[in-house]
Amino acid sequence: MVVLDVFFLVTTAVGAFYLANAAIALVKFARRPIPLVREFLPTIAVLKPIAGDEPGLYANLASFCDQDYNGLYEVVFCLHSDGDSARRVVERVAAEFPAARPSIVYGENPDLINPKIANLAKDGVTTCRDVVVIADSDVRVGRDYLRALAAAFESQSVGAVTCLYSATPNRHVVSRLGALGINDGFAPSVLVALALGELRFCLGATMAVRGSVLATIGGLSALGRTLADDHLLGTLVNGAGYRVELSRYVVSTMVPETKLSALWAHELRWARTDFEVARGGYLFSFVIYALPLALVYLAVSRNVLLGLPLLALVLALRVSVHYLARRTLGASGPDDVALVLPRDFMTLGVWAASLFGRRKSFR
Repeated sequence: MVVLDVFFLVTTAVGAFYLANAAIALVKFARRPIPLVREFLPTIAVLKPIAGDEPGLYANLASFCDQDYNGLYEVVFCLHSDGDSARRVVERVAAEFPAARPSIVYGENPDLINPKIANLAKDGVTTCRDVVVIADSDVRVGRDYLRALAAAFESQSVGAVTCLYSATPNRHVVSRLGALGINDGFAPSVLVALALGELRFCLGATMAVRGSVLATIGGLSALGRTLADDHLLGTLVNGAGYRVELSRYVVSTMVPETKLSALWAHELRWARTDFEVARGGYLFSFVIYALPLALVYLAVSRNVLLGLPLLALVLALRVSVHYLARRTLGASGPDDVALVLPRDFMTLGVWAASLFGRRKSFR
């Protein structure tokens, strides 16, 4: 029992340290301005990988077409086949926003193991623009999105730009748990990683890369040999001598799940992909969930004199991160602070499950 006491005490202390740094990182990020271009107007191709209809798809896609951007930009909708259930929505968006120079391309590259990139790296998809943007179909943006991305490319040292994303849940408690996992867990962890060193990965919600750099690293096909295309893009851009920039601009993503099994499968796929990318760091990532660890320490050690104050400290830090993340990310939806504890326990469960098995479920 002494060994367990020490283990949970140490891991809780490390977790508390992480939460403190996450709170600081959120405050610093919130204070950053959002630069928007005025005269620097690179040509931009926005590639939208789409696989089936989903809640909010029309509004998501339309937001990328309705941009306050005076430079040339085009939106390319990519579907695996012309029988895709999203086809009607895509055709409607393309018809309503001709200024975005929309095009629809069907088919896929059978040589690639990554289904998203296989949907993009095919005939008819242009990448010969100054900037190529890849953004998932469940992402929604404001009208100044392209101006914010273009601003980051004014520095010639920047090869790729990515964005944090806030999660928007539906009314179901499962969706709200999923949103908490992104807003309170994932986004702060990215900011802490950035505070520790140079950013070496992108985020799938927005992967913007110079067209010339994309050509240098082997084009879209180079990203299709792994499921972690966002991590690989960052690695290749860094290897080519360019920086990956985290934009201050925050996009929004929808959390459509209404069944716990669907959310679990989705998060397990993310977790197993992360495990394959960075096994060493991932093995110890459980320490960032200090609230469950503090409760376990109190239960195992029965040391009320130390356990209760430690639990109170961790709870205060965890709630602070929750509210700072909501403000910094501009998160919408209900304030689900009461779901923080079950959410953190669920994340620990996903982490544990990800260590066993390699199966990944895709839409």
